[in-house]
Amino acid sequence: MNRKINFNAGPSALPLPALERAKEEFLDFAGSGMSVMEHSHRGKEYEAVHDEAIALLRELLGIPATHEVLFLQGGATQMFAQIPMNILDKGQTAQYLVNGAWGEKALGEAKAVASMFGASIAVDNYGEGEGKEKKYTRVPAPSDIKINPAASYCHIASNETIHGVQFNADGSRPFPETGVVPLIADMSSDFLWRPLDIGKFGLAYAGAQKNIGPSGVVVVVISKELVEKGRKDIPKIFQFRTHVENKSLYNTPSTFGIYMIRNVLSWLKGLGGLQKVEEANRKKGARLYGAIDANPQFYRSPVEKESRSLMNVVFRLPTPELEELFIAEAKKRGMVGLKGHRSVGGIRASIYNAASYEWVDTLAGFMEEFAKGK
Repeated sequence: MNRKINFNAGPSALPLPALERAKEEFLDFAGSGMSVMEHSHRGKEYEAVHDEAIALLRELLGIPATHEVLFLQGGATQMFAQIPMNILDKGQTAQYLVNGAWGEKALGEAKAVASMFGASIAVDNYGEGEGKEKKYTRVPAPSDIKINPAASYCHIASNETIHGVQFNADGSRPFPETGVVPLIADMSSDFLWRPLDIGKFGLAYAGAQKNIGPSGVVVVVISKELVEKGRKDIPKIFQFRTHVENKSLYNTPSTFGIYMIRNVLSWLKGLGGLQKVEEANRKKGARLYGAIDANPQFYRSPVEKESRSLMNVVFRLPTPELEELFIAEAKKRGMVGLKGHRSVGGIRASIYNAASYEWVDTLAGFMEEFAKGK
């Protein structure tokens, strides 16, 4: 087996132990003579997996009793619309702090929903008018953020996968303090990268395919208060209360996706929990950003240091031609997924939880060698 060093942004690398466990159980799950994918989602064999995944998530994050855990379909993209559909009402306003491409997409869907419901959206844009090269190079500092106390909620993206900016990466750019206004966060690309007080969020959601599992599942942690306040005049399938009441089994969920999330969560617990995970992630980030900063004549990070992501490291080389050569040479050494998003170009290394320090060290060593040779 010749596995690649996988820096893809999503779907992304999964921990080898989680994959090996799936391989061992693939044809005969728990002695049942069937794959987990063949079991009824209402049968006791699958129910045990479902419950274990929820319990592991509660344990790892310390999710309080005030919050529910959901496994939904449609990904974070559906959540962009589903959140305002549930929470916004006529005459209300929601606040969006936009510092990247996914925040823009969430904003666009929220505006569409707001226009249907007679509500409005207030926007604080931290990249508008800066030009493509400098667009979205930071997350807002606390002094930048003015929360409207009358807002129905405040939405952020905790980590912007495309632009490589992240809240709370070094401590100087913490999550906004929103007071009585529920804070809602798209955490798709940095969910479970470190411990956090998840109870401070009214709702946090994450498409699984970046940091916690395969595609096809979105994990939602939502306060019971928001569930209870949710609208009842939208289709049942889109109401959060429907899925809470049915324990995410209202319709057939992505059973194999949730099974794989269970495997990943079990692996994280085995590492020693999220404190150990954070230590590993910070070590990886220091090594990779160290290689960038040590070669300023060749590598350049467009992101302000206080906002640099520890999940998606983006950087540029002197010319697009050198970037293409860099990607091609890295691929020859078994490294894939380094091409930056098509909207911004450059290089992007996604160093999620499953990316080992050895992978990152290999990339950083290659970067040092490449810079010297050119």
